[in-house]
Formats: sequence, structure tokens, C-alpha cells
Amino acid sequence: MSVAFTREEDLEATAADLVDRPISPHPNLVTPEGLAAIEAALASARAAYSAAQTSGSIETDRTAMARATRDLRYWSARRASAQLVPPQAAPGETVRFGDTVTLEREDGRIQSWTLVGEDESDPAAGKVAYVSPLAQAVLGRRLGDEVTVAGRTVEIVGIG
Repeated sequence: MSVAFTREEDLEATAADLVDRPISPHPNLVTPEGLAAIEAALASARAAYSAAQTSGSIETDRTAMARATRDLRYWSARRASAQLVPPQAAPGETVRFGDTVTLEREDGRIQSWTLVGEDESDPAAGKVAYVSPLAQAVLGRRLGDEVTVAGRTVEIVGIG
């Protein structure tokens, strides 16, 4: 449908209906890399906000401004609540936030996961949020402990 057949109020509703990104109720623990990523995302949101303010198209302005404002609110809140957890000098006896834990599955497969903050979680890169079920199963456990992950027993064979 052509823009000619839309009402200006409809365009405003689209921008106004853009919902905020949910803020987790959990403490915002971050690694140094996670804090740097939050600060980069905040800088990007500020740049997008500035660009939206100077854009020429009314329709684009409203949507871009709404997105930029939403992202700016989210990343500002995440930066304000960030609790930096510095890396440990040496691996500990128990699994902690920021550690990389290596698990051996019943079938012999070995997988490693780094426990990170929610915003830096990237399972494809081997990073899981500390509030995830996998992280909750291994946090506080020791080398050699067996835990249940996704209904299967795994053994902790490395902490680093």
C-alpha cells in the first residue's frame, strides 16, 4: 500500500508502539569485555539518536527517533547497573562468574562454556549468561563434580 493512503496518526502510532527492551531483574554482572561492549552499544545508541535528530524525512525521523530513544534508554540503564567482576588471577577450586568451564558429556563429547553477563551471552561463541540453566548447574561446583544439564549428566573436567 502506498504511503499516500496512510494517515499521519498511523505513522505516529508505529513509533509510539515500539516497546522498550526488557531489563533483566537479575544483577547486571559483567566481565571487562562485557562492560566495554555495553559502553560501545551506548555510544552507538547516542550516535543513532543524534543522527535521528538531524534526519530529513518526517516518517523516518519518528521511527528512527523511537528506536534510538529506546536503545539509548536500554543501554543507559544497563551501563548504570553494570557490576564489573574482575577476572580472577588464577583458576579457583570452584566455578565462578567469568570462568570457562569444560564439561564432558556421557557420550564423551567435551564442551567449554564461559560464564558471562546477560548482554554478552553468545552461545555460538561458547559464552552463556550466568543466569542460564547451564551456568546455574555448574556455578559453585568443583572439578570432577557431576551435574545435570538439559536432563543429562555431565562431569566438570576443567575450570579456567
